[in-house]
Amino acid sequence: MAKKVSRRLRSLQEKVEDRAYAPIEALQLLKETATAKFPEAAEAHIRLGIDPKYTDQQLRTTVVLPKGTGQEVRVAVIARGEKVTEASNAGADIVGSEELISEIQNGRMDFDKLIATPDVMPQVARLGKLLGPRGLMPSPKGGTVTFDIASAISEFKAGKLEFRADRTGIVHVMFGKAAFPAEDLLVNLKALQETIDRNRPSGAKGRYWRTIFVSATMGPAIEVEISGLRDLKMTEAA
Repeated sequence: MAKKVSRRLRSLQEKVEDRAYAPIEALQLLKETATAKFPEAAEAHIRLGIDPKYTDQQLRTTVVLPKGTGQEVRVAVIARGEKVTEASNAGADIVGSEELISEIQNGRMDFDKLIATPDVMPQVARLGKLLGPRGLMPSPKGGTVTFDIASAISEFKAGKLEFRADRTGIVHVMFGKAAFPAEDLLVNLKALQETIDRNRPSGAKGRYWRTIFVSATMGPAIEVEISGLRDLKMTEAA
């Protein structure tokens, strides 16, 4: 059964032409179509020429968005000894050791990012079924398993995001708020593109970038010129 499209969305879709837009033009249009009654996020949906069922074609990494995410990120840290104090001093919202692991097992989930030191990972591993589906399980690739607690906390609070390609080879990333200036969204989108290029899986064959669309949370999809984004120099985007 076809999903009914609201009158609001239908009128917004009429503003979007069936073509790829220059990056800054696409982002200006994203802002125009962010008409929901709440602060909408700016989202990117990028189809890559990869098949993640093969281990050498998987993409999972992090990006630091220079203009931030526009969100307050609540960081929890599981550590031991002096690292607990270090985490508190570095601005972690929730800090603990075995007792925090027990609280999470009992349903505590009032955080957006969970960082753990390597020495507690054997205990944290039993939280996999709870944290995995929510994308909260600490991992070295995601920068959330580390002894450098202070740096990790400051980076995630400043705009560092972890992302991965889904099983169909599509990356879905929130790269700011629709209320940001279009120029700031462009700086963040460019940082995302460079990160994806820099972390191209070794097994990726042929054309790596297939399509890129941006949208506000409740807005229509807007196609972006891939070459226009990849050829853009950071001095132009800044």
